[in-house]
Amino acid sequence: MTSTDADLLSHERPLVARGEVVVGIDEVGRGALAGPLTVGAVVVVNDAPAPAGLNDSKLLTASQREALVEPLRAWSADWSLGSVSAREIDAWGLRLALAVAATRALDGLRICPTHALIDGSFNLLTAPLDIGFGVDPPPRLAYARLPFTTIVKGDQRSAAIAAAAILAKVSRDQLMVQLHEASPEFGWSSNKGYGAPEHLAAIRQQGPTLQHRQSWRLPQWQH
Repeated sequence: MTSTDADLLSHERPLVARGEVVVGIDEVGRGALAGPLTVGAVVVVNDAPAPAGLNDSKLLTASQREALVEPLRAWSADWSLGSVSAREIDAWGLRLALAVAATRALDGLRICPTHALIDGSFNLLTAPLDIGFGVDPPPRLAYARLPFTTIVKGDQRSAAIAAAAILAKVSRDQLMVQLHEASPEFGWSSNKGYGAPEHLAAIRQQGPTLQHRQSWRLPQWQH
């Protein structure tokens, strides 16, 4: 699917026309076995055409995503990334960890948004605070009441969401390549922490690392 700029701005345009400061929000790394979960936040305050080639990050090659990073940063009014570690995901659970990562992303913005466009079917900025006894409490979810619109397949339908996904994915991919150097047997430079065959085999042979989400159903370590 190739989207035109007009298609990708159909959600932003009526919001900015009434004076809203719009932030697009998307996450990457939700389904990975290792590494952080990262949320991107991209602010738009007008309907200036998005950079050529902007699309769902999953439909772009790594080089296409990387080539869009600087144009997207220049196009946006502001942008930020927020992450949670494997340890935090284990402590808080995926749903709350997503909300913390999204909160951290918005905390990093210089411009205060007034309306969020969020990829998916639920509000990433809030979650039930049902953590276990003895677990470090999460930070306050400061944007839980920010007005929002959820958009299923938003990275194909919203320029701000697509931009947030690309910036988050490029950053997370680069981190996984760096982490690969310390643990090359897991193949993170290519699989980025997801459950590829070589990654699963290495967990069975070597056991999980501190970068692995220990609460997830990982392959049994054959030690």
